[in-house]
Order: sequence, then C-alpha cells, then structure tokens
Amino acid sequence: METVERDVMDFDVVIVGAGPSGLSAACRLMQQANEAEQELTVCVVEKGSEVGAHILSGAVFEPRALAELFPDWEDRGAPLNTPAIRDDVYLLKDAQKAQKLPNALVPKSMHNTGGDMTRYVISAGNLCRWLAEQAEELGVEIFPGFAAQEVIIEDNVVRGIQIGDMGVAADGTPKMAICRVWSCAPSIPCLPKAPGGTWVSA
Repeated sequence: METVERDVMDFDVVIVGAGPSGLSAACRLMQQANEAEQELTVCVVEKGSEVGAHILSGAVFEPRALAELFPDWEDRGAPLNTPAIRDDVYLLKDAQKAQKLPNALVPKSMHNTGGDMTRYVISAGNLCRWLAEQAEELGVEIFPGFAAQEVIIEDNVVRGIQIGDMGVAADGTPKMAICRVWSCAPSIPCLPKAPGGTWVSA
C-alpha cells in the first residue's frame, strides 16, 4: 500500500462544513476566546467552491439565535431584508386544484407571522456568506473548495481530518496531475450537521 506524505496544518478547532451551524459555532468560539483574552485558532473547511455554493434553498428565518450571536446584526448588514407579513397553507388536491387550510387547522409551528419577533424571508446561501464575513473578521480561517474525505482516528480519539486528493479518477487511480492535499490536526474537531442533527466532537 502506497504511503503518502501530507502536509499537516494544526488548529485548536476544525469545523467541517461552512453551513449556518458550522459558521455560527466558529463565530461563537472566537467571541468566547476574545472575551477570555485567549488565543484560539479555528478553521472551517467547505467542499463548495465558495461559501454558500451548496446552500441553495430559501427560508423563513426567525433571528432570535442570530440576535444572541450578533446583537447588532442589523448594523452589520445581515441579509434579512424581507419581513414575512402573511403566510397561507394550501392542500394540493391534484395538479390543478389547491385548497387553503383554515388557520385553526395549521399547527402553530407553521405560522410565520405574528408572535414576539419578526420573521424574514431569506436566501440561506446569502446568510452563510454573511456569516463567513463575520467569522473571518473574528479571525476564523475558512477554506472553500476542500472536501473532508475522512476522519483521522487514533486510539479511539479523533485526531483530525484528511482533505480529499485532487486529480483522482473515478476508480481511485491518480490522473496525470494529482494534488496531495493536507490534513488538519485539531484539538477539537467539530462535524456540524443540518438543523435537527447532532454535533460530534472529541
């Protein structure tokens, strides 16, 4: 089996995925480090060519958590520009017919207007790009275009991640030009998942 030498970049924390949860975690870690006047190195690796490239959906967004992370999010120019002022839920009966459901039959969790906080119709990708700007201002290093290929585990402890090689054919053989990419060796690796998922750290 071929042994490949790779460059290793050391960070205190490595976060895989520049989605809302990963970027928010990076921002909060740096905020806490700055408040404690402690030096901390945080890296985020993102498989997309740019932050937000794989976040294609829209969303109705309640900024409660964002306000906890950045109380001055409006002054910082967060891309929350379109308040949700009305919402209706329809039952699609077939390709031509739809029936509006009475509000009394719509679960409370599906109401996006009213309440104690305005909700916004947003682009999730734009929100991620804005969060990336805030993270970089705090000192987070973000590497788009690098997919985490595997987790490095030693003695049942996660020691880092390995970035996928570039220039590899579909069958795993190297092409004419192959780029052996680096590994990250963090003190704390974080693998954030989509909302409702779990965090894995070691």
